[in-house]
Amino acid sequence: MSHSQEFYTKGKYKIIYGMRNEFTICYNETKPIVNNYWQSVNPMMKTLPIFLLQLSVVIAIGRVFMIVLRPLRQPRFLSQLLAGVLLGPGALGISGRVANDLTPFEGSMFLETMANLGVTFYMFLVGLEMDLTPIQKMGKPALSVAISGMLLPLAAGVGLHSMALQRQTVRAPEMGAYFWSIALTLTSFPDLARMLSDLKLMYTDLGKTALTAAVVNDLSCWCLLVVAVSLINGEKELYVAIPVLVGMTIFWFSLRPLIRKILRYISATSKEATTSDKHIYFILSLVFLSGFVTELCGAHSIFGAFMFGLMIPGGELGTTIMDKVEEFVVGILLPPIFLITGTRTNIQYIFADYSVGLVIAVVLLASSAKIISALLVCLYLKCPVRDGLALGVLMNTKGVLALIILNEGRNMKGFDQQTFSWIVVAIAFMTAIIGPIVSYTHKSERHLKYMDRHLEKCKTEAPIRILACVHSTRNLSAMITLLEISNATRKSPIIVFAVHLVELAGRASAMLIFHDKDKTADTGHTCSREKAEAEQIVSAFESFVDNNHGATVKPLTAVSPYTTMHEDVNHFALDKIANIILIPFHRRSDPVGGWTEENVQHKLVNQNLLATSPCSIGLLVDRGLTSFAESQKGTQQECRIAMLFVEGTDDREALAYAWRMAGTPSVTLSVIRFVPGKEGSEFMENSGDNEEKPDIFTAMFERETQKQLDDDYINQFRFKTMHDQSIAYVEIQVNSGDQIVSAISSEFYDFDLYVVGRGHGYTSQLTAGLSTWSEFPELGVMGETLISMNLETPASVLVVQQSHPVSSGSKKFTSNSTKDVFGNKGVTAFVNHRKSVDGF
Repeated sequence: MSHSQEFYTKGKYKIIYGMRNEFTICYNETKPIVNNYWQSVNPMMKTLPIFLLQLSVVIAIGRVFMIVLRPLRQPRFLSQLLAGVLLGPGALGISGRVANDLTPFEGSMFLETMANLGVTFYMFLVGLEMDLTPIQKMGKPALSVAISGMLLPLAAGVGLHSMALQRQTVRAPEMGAYFWSIALTLTSFPDLARMLSDLKLMYTDLGKTALTAAVVNDLSCWCLLVVAVSLINGEKELYVAIPVLVGMTIFWFSLRPLIRKILRYISATSKEATTSDKHIYFILSLVFLSGFVTELCGAHSIFGAFMFGLMIPGGELGTTIMDKVEEFVVGILLPPIFLITGTRTNIQYIFADYSVGLVIAVVLLASSAKIISALLVCLYLKCPVRDGLALGVLMNTKGVLALIILNEGRNMKGFDQQTFSWIVVAIAFMTAIIGPIVSYTHKSERHLKYMDRHLEKCKTEAPIRILACVHSTRNLSAMITLLEISNATRKSPIIVFAVHLVELAGRASAMLIFHDKDKTADTGHTCSREKAEAEQIVSAFESFVDNNHGATVKPLTAVSPYTTMHEDVNHFALDKIANIILIPFHRRSDPVGGWTEENVQHKLVNQNLLATSPCSIGLLVDRGLTSFAESQKGTQQECRIAMLFVEGTDDREALAYAWRMAGTPSVTLSVIRFVPGKEGSEFMENSGDNEEKPDIFTAMFERETQKQLDDDYINQFRFKTMHDQSIAYVEIQVNSGDQIVSAISSEFYDFDLYVVGRGHGYTSQLTAGLSTWSEFPELGVMGETLISMNLETPASVLVVQQSHPVSSGSKKFTSNSTKDVFGNKGVTAFVNHRKSVDGF
């Protein structure tokens, strides 16, 4: 021991202090000496139980944090990071029991070994999940965000690290600036994708811009990290680093075509329809080989695993691998990296030898570099500040990749414990603010009033935007027939967003797959059967466009769990400013007029959509509309449509859609309005309002207001269609719901399609007797009455609901937050915002 070193004993450890604030910890290990070639004591008997205890505790604490932070919409990464920090020396690790039994120094080597294994497989999954195709179609905004998101954080990292060095009595290695800069520049693609999926921004222009820029940032950061590691390992000599980079480049370009040939051969020779387990195990074994090769080149094994993941082509193979190993890697193999990060983070000494203001300034400046760069780009492109703020916060998504970079820098002694703790705190802060800020900037924008997008407010010749949803090919024919009779002409075009709703299975993040007519879409997130069904749906809608020159179709597949599928549909309708959402009924009719078995999950989706839809919604009950479409191709059979009008906003919206249908050739429309007779009028005047209202005079005023709106819209309709021979208008006086049923059965029974309003949020006195018992509340009183009637020819029914605030007395299938779907601002602000976001 040199004179410059000091030591003291603490428990079973001897701590030796040396130069540059470094110290070595020594401990005694008893090893019996025997006269054979084998050790009598298995070294794993000490390290393995310690590791199993560490893994169990960090996973359990991480789960607790996930439960606590879930209402705050915080990602899984933050919960796991907090679990690691909690077990570190700045929290529970200060206890001797935890330090000696849970995080002893003799178990650190095995823990780091398992962490490196988990990180290697995680980087393979990152490369497997990353899609490089957006780079080929990158626009100016995404490229600008990517470039500015690299330059400013790189400079900020160097500047902040220099600021920290100036205050230190003993200088830390300057190489730490490399890792600070790269960590601040990085945007974690997989964590960003999951964040966008949770916030339902994955398929918006803002989300696509962020993902495209994240791909560029990720690839650039990994290239910079390879250069930094190579330079450090080569003692800052380029003649050592250059061969490393050349070797990894050769590894990429030589192995990539070979891997693709092997995979094609396996696919061609395999007798099984899906990828077998032995093929997956073979690919996973190549992950070890890739990591070994890059270690030979002088770089970390994570680079080889990441590049190998990029080599695997997208599609069913990649999805199968992700489904089989993702949860095991993320849930079991990855937590050790969080525990290592926590043991290297000491929150107690974060302000030691530094002023509180300086530390807070470093953390805030490190967290704001990406945000400032995105705001500058938005100012340059003349985009709203709130979009720049949201984009900057999203680009600040760090995730596990940032911890990998920081721990690599710590292993190379680029940080001391204090500066390492600073950047870890900054990453935790960046992650914690993403959800609240993005929710504030864009969720509030999505809650603007949607009134002017209603069909009632649109002119009959104005273009409309329809979001048509189908669950399978069984819903396809009726939905296309409904679109065919929606009067798509060059003067009054319709823009259809055809959404194939697919249940998410085995994955944690919802996906939206866009289908390009000129290029096969990547439907790798679905199985072969669903892929074939999606292609059939896309082909059917393309045929619809070929036969209707006034229609435009943009097909896509939404892969989402049924419990949140309505959120994806709603957010897509908001993003595309849809006028109406068309969805199929969860039951289908059989040839004898009965019903097939109901799909409870589809029913749940429909109920949630009706409760939370931001725009008007139409629920289609198919009872022969498909057969009309087949006969129409040959004989041009006339389609007879009846619109049954009672009262209220939903009925006016239904009349607006039926009015548009009447412009289609070979379509006749009969509008039957049921008005109260003398007895019905006296009953309505003398009876109180059945709905729960705070004041009966307010209820009467609202009813009179709605009646006036009904009369005005009916008069407008009659005036504009008085010379149209294909439209007929009839008024029927009734006093009860039984008389309505009698009138339909005797006079208005021979139609192909009935269009009715759902009557959501209010109860009409004319139909009060029909609503005493309801099996399908999503159809409303009139819709359920029509499908339960024994008509000579069962007709299809379209139930229309206009979006409006949910009343306190109505049934809801989601949280009370649906009451706030509409704000106090006008739709003009939302349209202006939509145009500005299109710049992304």
